[in-house]
Parts: sequence; C-alpha cells; structure tokens
Amino acid sequence: MNGFLLLVPFLLVRFILLTVLNKTALRRAAYFAPVQGKEKIAYLIYQVSMVGILLYPLFLTVKIDLSWQLFLGLFCYVLGLCLCAVTMVCFAFPSDTGLNKNGIYRFSRNPMYLAYFICFIGMAFLTRSLVLFGIVLFFQISAHWIILSEERWCIETFGTAYQEYMKKVRRYI
Repeated sequence: MNGFLLLVPFLLVRFILLTVLNKTALRRAAYFAPVQGKEKIAYLIYQVSMVGILLYPLFLTVKIDLSWQLFLGLFCYVLGLCLCAVTMVCFAFPSDTGLNKNGIYRFSRNPMYLAYFICFIGMAFLTRSLVLFGIVLFFQISAHWIILSEERWCIETFGTAYQEYMKKVRRYI
C-alpha cells in the first residue's frame, strides 16, 4: 500500500470533519498567529516540513507484516487520528469569547499539534522511514515555536482569561 493513502483519513478528519461541524472553525484553525524574531525561521521550517509530510509518503510503502513497527505504527496512527477527530469536535465549538477550553482542551492547550505528531509518527513507523521520522521531528520542534507565538497572541486577545487557563492546563500533556 502506498504511504500517501495514510494521509487520506487524516485530511478527511482535519478538513472535512471540521468544515462539516463549523465552517468558521476551519478558518480559525488555519490562522497563524503573527511570528517575530526566530519564530519566523520556525514558521518556515514548519511549512517546509509539512510539505514534506504531505509529499514524501508518495514515495513510501506500508510494510504489512507482524513486526513491532507495524503494531506500534498502527497504534500511534489510529490514536493520532482519534485524538485529531476529538480535537476537531472540541475546536469547532469554542466558548462565546472564542477561547477553546472545553473537552480535550481541559487537559491540553494544544491537542491538535499533539494529535498531528502522534499520527505522523505512526506513519513513519508504518512506512519504516527514518527520513519521514526526521521530517516529523523537525515539524514538531518548529511547531513548538509556532505554539509560543500563538500563546503570545492568545494573551493579547483573551488577556487574563487565557493566563488563568495557562496556569490550569499544560501546554501539551
């Protein structure tokens, strides 16, 4: 099986599910907070690595055998997809102020990035690609800088409500 087929369920959950739930949520999810300084480099790395994650699997195949890579890959991939779906449902319905603190956002301020990472790591194990694994690591490291810019934007936008949220809920898990 071609590795790109692993992206189809992810893209359906990420874009179609979110659009069906709330058309404005897709626009909100696609918004990137303004970046500054070194965050601009991280943003570039994030975008390039995302292109790599979307295109490189075209050249990979999923190895179907009874190996630990297959089982770990399936576990991470399915967990990532499920987490992504739950995140999309919660993201689609923020509070009246626009701040997401419901559902899974009660446990993680950034479950969407976490879901992507788990799903993409699963893809790397399923395809047994060290290159894809490396691209995913670059993606996640650069995503941390994007998250820092988002947090700054959220503090500017939501003020003390977001600062209180930051005190109660961890950045990742």
